[in-house]
Amino acid sequence: MKPKIQDVAKLAGVSKTTVSRVLNNRGYISEKTKKNVEKAMDELNYIPNDIARSLFNKRTNLIGVILPTTSNPFFGELTFYLENICNSLGYKILLCNSLNSISKEEEYLRMLMRNQVDGIIVGTHNQGILEYHKQNLAIVAIDRNLSESIPVIGSDNYAGGRIATELLLSKGCKCIIIINGSALLKSPTILRQKAYEDIMKKHNRPVIVYEVINVFDRKNQIEIARKILDEWPEVDGVFATNDLFAATFISEAKNSGKNIPDDIKVVGYDGTETCQSLMPELTTIQQPIKLIAKVAIDILLKEIEGQFSNISLKTCLPVKLLEGKTT
Repeated sequence: MKPKIQDVAKLAGVSKTTVSRVLNNRGYISEKTKKNVEKAMDELNYIPNDIARSLFNKRTNLIGVILPTTSNPFFGELTFYLENICNSLGYKILLCNSLNSISKEEEYLRMLMRNQVDGIIVGTHNQGILEYHKQNLAIVAIDRNLSESIPVIGSDNYAGGRIATELLLSKGCKCIIIINGSALLKSPTILRQKAYEDIMKKHNRPVIVYEVINVFDRKNQIEIARKILDEWPEVDGVFATNDLFAATFISEAKNSGKNIPDDIKVVGYDGTETCQSLMPELTTIQQPIKLIAKVAIDILLKEIEGQFSNISLKTCLPVKLLEGKTT
């Protein structure tokens, strides 16, 4: 039979209220009393009821995180930093992989709200989910436009797109193609493409855009890479808006007999530790993923405290060029 709080109180020689105060760190408690209670809990193997504690504190100390998939290096690394930072602040995370399914995302969102999470961090693409438009919900988005009232944190996508395009032009590329996700997603990441288009037009170069509709489907990535190589044999520069697109294109280009970077120069985007380990030669625009996680949590904690009026709705963090051997 599981020990109860009254069993701890009896063994420690104190009241149930005193045990509760020790558990919730409320009010003054002498060090001797605290040690007696902790010793009693240890002897009885008493595990505090987190649900009861959350009712007392009006907090669950849980943060919900909804991402498309942690198998993607960017979201995997983001999750690592989110979990570490939350843990250092006394929070645990409930992680949900939506696979960009709107029905799964709605189901996860309802589940998180039923579990009374203190706040939610979202990195999915889906638009039109009504719960995101409710007021006074502590929600932060990572590079996603969920509603006009939800803060968005991400890298400086326009600057990253500009740096990548200008680098390829400076290397002598004449026919530069961008590989991007679907424009229908309405994500701030579309600014990477906007910067590419602006720079290419400024230099009187053709704007050539290819979209990977199913961004996490490697087969779709391969299809687009092969289509580019078939339709544009003169391509000599590629800006891929994430490192997985870049890696897939490089693989297909080599399979078709192209030399990287002599025939085609390639720039990616993200710069995760995973991609740097597997493809250290890749030139890429590195996002400050740890800083993105920290700022997201900082803003979310302000919302949890009820501060909705004095927070920035748009945060763009600086990117960095990591120049490798693909340019």
